[in-house]
Amino acid sequence: MLDKKVALITGSTSGIGLATAHVLAKHGVNLVIHGLLSDQEGQALAIEFEQTYKVNTHFSNANLKEPTEISSLVTDAVNVFGGIDILINNAGIQHTERTETFPTEKWNDILAINLSAAFHLIQQTLPHMTQNRWGRIINIASVHGLVASKNKSAYCAAKHGIIGLTKVVALENAENGITANSICPGWVDTPLINKQIEDIANQQGLPFEEARYALVTEKQPLPEMAIPQQIGEFIRFLCSDAAKAITGSSLPMDGAWTAQ
Repeated sequence: MLDKKVALITGSTSGIGLATAHVLAKHGVNLVIHGLLSDQEGQALAIEFEQTYKVNTHFSNANLKEPTEISSLVTDAVNVFGGIDILINNAGIQHTERTETFPTEKWNDILAINLSAAFHLIQQTLPHMTQNRWGRIINIASVHGLVASKNKSAYCAAKHGIIGLTKVVALENAENGITANSICPGWVDTPLINKQIEDIANQQGLPFEEARYALVTEKQPLPEMAIPQQIGEFIRFLCSDAAKAITGSSLPMDGAWTAQ
């Protein structure tokens, strides 16, 4: 059912985005891969996908803080593939600091990449989905789109915003064969989390694995992190016909974090 569909995945050169690209490519989905690689590195990754999965792959390192570069990203993808069927807004950045000292530049960057970029991409891909009367928009929000944590004012604002945006898009396009959903992960086992674990280990004099357990269970009852491939498989399900009635939802994958 997904064979020959076209998916644009932001932030797909590492972590959740890269794992999702692998999952979709296994099912014959052509890819627009995006991330912070050089042109040479990005083209090498695209070739790797083409050779491994026999799918067509295009790479972009567009700066998502710039609406003009977002427009070029979509235009280039449409020129290559003729349209976009699946949009996965995954790219995100983070900075933690108390609200009263939170740097304005960091606030603006987080809102631009984590929220505004998703709006611009949705706005520019919707006409292609509407024309085909089929589309899947999946926004990687966070558990912090549902609850808050200290020192994350910009991140929580952006992730709460992406959930609201998702609901509006779902309502507006429910009769067009287009679904829009947010996935809200808790802890995810990516290299980015290792620094937080190392800090706890150093501060408390704990072995790395004990520090990992302490970090995870402080927030969520399930004492293990999700792995990126699990989120990729959930995204694949949301793209399937079995999930066509799921739209406008905020779907936690948070180890019961928000059940408390």
